[in-house]
Amino acid sequence: MCTAVTYKTKDVYFGRTLDYDFSYGDEVTITPRNYPFHFKEENSIPTHYAIIGMAYVAEEYPLYYDAINEKGLAMAGLNFVGNACYHEKKEGRENIAQYEFIPWILSQCASVTEARKHIANINLLNAAFRDDLPPAQLHWILADNKECITVESVKEGIRIYDNPAGVLTNNPTFDMQMFALNNYMHVSAKEPVNTFAKSLDLKPYGRGMGTIGLPGDLSSQSRFIRAAFVKMNSVSAPSEHESVSQFFHILNSVQQPRGCCVLENGTYEMTIYTSCCNIDKGIYYYTAYDNHQITAVCMHKENLDNSMLIRYPIIKEEQIHSQN
Repeated sequence: MCTAVTYKTKDVYFGRTLDYDFSYGDEVTITPRNYPFHFKEENSIPTHYAIIGMAYVAEEYPLYYDAINEKGLAMAGLNFVGNACYHEKKEGRENIAQYEFIPWILSQCASVTEARKHIANINLLNAAFRDDLPPAQLHWILADNKECITVESVKEGIRIYDNPAGVLTNNPTFDMQMFALNNYMHVSAKEPVNTFAKSLDLKPYGRGMGTIGLPGDLSSQSRFIRAAFVKMNSVSAPSEHESVSQFFHILNSVQQPRGCCVLENGTYEMTIYTSCCNIDKGIYYYTAYDNHQITAVCMHKENLDNSMLIRYPIIKEEQIHSQN
């Protein structure tokens, strides 16, 4: 289970939590312009936009969880178990395997507008990368500095939704996630006023009472509502450090501590990493479960005309600064 958000100050920021019970060995991975992308059914793309994001690299292929390209288009895949549906090859469509979707879009699209055109003609294949890596059941959030959309491949086909909240979690389908916000119109960052009964002298007895009713559980619908409220009411100064700090505070509101979500096999779901991308500057920031220090990797400090993947393993150990 995961949560993704977009946020705008002077620049635009995009990121997510990855909540799971284990890690495949994730790395901040830069795919330079001349790394050849090969696809199961479509023609290879030998030269393309550079990409940076978090990926599991298998057989020198970046299986991205979330990423941005050098043009400022961002994309992330989040669990959508039970609703995601992939299909067999269809003639006249762009037939792309689920794990190819992020590279296919980010390698050749500079904006959400361009991505919409490709996605409208796409058919996501029910094809595995290899036997031990079956197709993950996902839906996706895409954003640039102007708009945000959600993409779902369901039984009926591809669905593209405008995403004015700039938030995505997991189930249910995105239209139902958005509809549920209607139940929380009364929630406010301001102090509540008495609408219960004019004849009763009811007053707030503490700060923050306008948010009474905001869900605090770990379910995906509740995380969507909480993340949307925190993001939409968030206030930050425009500097890079303050914006990045505020972005992590937004996602910290939906992080999962180890032990609070016990799975059937006895393991625990937890927030393995949290990311924040400045899509205007091409910087990928992250924290890990046991490392709260923000780490940054800037794609533009690398040779983006290279043909080999550039990989930075996650720094997992806690970094504590002692003042005395």
